Amino acid sequence: MFYFIYAMVYLGSALMVFNIIGFIRFAQQIRKRKNWGSQNAILIVPVVLLVLFLAGYLAVGIFGKPDLIVSGILFGGSIFVFVMYLMLTKITERIVKAEHVEAEFEAAEASNRAKAEFLSTISHEMRTPMNVIIGLDTLALNEPDLSPDIRHKLEKIGESAKHLLDLINNILELNNADGQLIEVKQEAFSLSDALRQVNAIESTLCAQKGLTYIFDAPDRADGQYVGDVVKLKEILFALLDNAVKYTEAPGTVSLSLDAEPVDDTTRMVTMQIKDTGIGISEEFLPKIFDLFSKEDNTSTGSAGSGIGLAVTKRYVELLGGTIKAESEKNKGSLFTVRIPMVCRASAIPGKMPEVQDVSLEGKRILIVEDIPENAEIVADLLDLEGCTTDLAENGKIALDMFSASSPFTYDAILMDLRMPVMDGITATREIRALSREDAPIVPIIALSANAFENDVRQSLDAGMNAHLAKPSDAERLSQTLKRFIGEAESIRKDHFSSGVNI
Repeated sequence: MFYFIYAMVYLGSALMVFNIIGFIRFAQQIRKRKNWGSQNAILIVPVVLLVLFLAGYLAVGIFGKPDLIVSGILFGGSIFVFVMYLMLTKITERIVKAEHVEAEFEAAEASNRAKAEFLSTISHEMRTPMNVIIGLDTLALNEPDLSPDIRHKLEKIGESAKHLLDLINNILELNNADGQLIEVKQEAFSLSDALRQVNAIESTLCAQKGLTYIFDAPDRADGQYVGDVVKLKEILFALLDNAVKYTEAPGTVSLSLDAEPVDDTTRMVTMQIKDTGIGISEEFLPKIFDLFSKEDNTSTGSAGSGIGLAVTKRYVELLGGTIKAESEKNKGSLFTVRIPMVCRASAIPGKMPEVQDVSLEGKRILIVEDIPENAEIVADLLDLEGCTTDLAENGKIALDMFSASSPFTYDAILMDLRMPVMDGITATREIRALSREDAPIVPIIALSANAFENDVRQSLDAGMNAHLAKPSDAERLSQTLKRFIGEAESIRKDHFSSGVNI
C-alpha cells in the first residue's frame, strides 16, 4: 500500500508537469493568434497556479506522510487538470477550424463579388462600342439611295456585329452560370403578357426575313403563374431566334404552348419551337447541347458559337425543366421544353390579347445618356418612328428637366445606368418620388450596357418598367416603348375618366 500511495503522488506530479507544459504551449498559441496586450497576464495565471500545485505535490511526497485519501485527491486533481487541458485544446481547434471555414467562405464571397463586378465592367465596355456599330449600321440601312452592293456590305456588317454580340452575351452568361451568380426568382407573372412580348418581337423578325410565324396556345395555357419570367422569356427568345436564323424564306417558324395539371397547384407547361430550316444531322444531334459544340454549316452561310444552346439548357434545368431536340437534316428542327410551374389562378377563357396598337408618331421621349454617340444613335432610331427626343447627359439633368416640364410632357424616358453626377437608378427613384400626376406612370426603360441579372433586378426595384441591354435591337426597343406607353395611356385614361387622381 505504501508504494501504491507514493506511486499516485509521483504519477500525479509527472502528469502535472505535462499539464504545465501543455498550458504553456496553449498560452503561446493564443498569443500568436491575437495580441492580448495588457491582458497577457491572464494567460500566465493558470501556469503559475499549476506550478504551485506541483510544488505542493512534491512537498507532500518528500516531506509529508500521505495516506490513500490524500494521494487519491492529488492524483485526481492532476487527472482533472489534464481533462480540462484536453477540452480547451479541442474547443480551440474547433474555433480555429470554424474561423478557417468562415474565412474561406468570405474569400469565396469576395471572389464572386469581384468576378461579378469584373464581368459587369467587361460587359459594359464591350457593349458600348457594339451599340455604336449596330446602331450606325441600322441607320445606314435606312438610307433610301443605297446601291445594292453597299446595302449588301452593310447587311454583312450588321450580321457579323450581331453574331459577335451573341458571342459576348453567351460567354458572359456562361461565366455567370459557372460562378453560381444566377438567382432563380419566384415572382407572380402573367404568362399571356410574357408570350405577347415574345410573339411581338419574333413575328416581326420573321416578317423581315420573309418567314411565316405561327403561334398556337390553348386557353388552358393562360393564367397567372409563379416563377422566373425573365429566364422563361430568355429561353423562348434563344430558341426562336435560332429557328429564325437557320430558316430561309419561304419557311415557317412556330411556337406552340400547352399546360397540363400535375396537381392542384402545379402545371406542366410544354413549349415547342418548330422550324422548317436546315435541320441537324443525326450524328450531331446528341451533342447539340454540349458546350462549344457546333455543326459545320458553312455551306449554308450560318455559323454559331456553340454556347447559346448550352446556356439555354442550363436555364431550363435551373427552372426544374427538361429540353429535347428532334431534327432531320434539311427538314427542320423541333425543340420541346417542359417546365413545371406553380399556377396561381386560371385566366378567363378566350384569346390572348394582342399587342396594343400604339403608334410612336409624335411621342416625346427623354433620352438620358452620357455618351453622345449612343444618344445620337437612339435619337436617330426614334426619329425613324416619328418621335421627338430630348437629351439629358446625366440623371441629375434628367430629373431637373422632368421636374421643370408640364405633366405628361414626356411619353417615356430611356435611362442609362452608369452616368456621372447622378446614376440612372438614383434618378429613377427621384422621379418616381415626385409629387406630380405623371411621375408614377411615365414609362422609364433602362437602356444600358449593364446586362446582368443583378442589373435588371436593380432597375426594376428602382421603379423602371423594363431593362433593355445595349446594343438594343431597334424592333425590341420600338415594341417595348409601344407596350409601356400604351399601358401608361390606358392608366391615365381610366383614372381621368373615373375622376381619380393618379
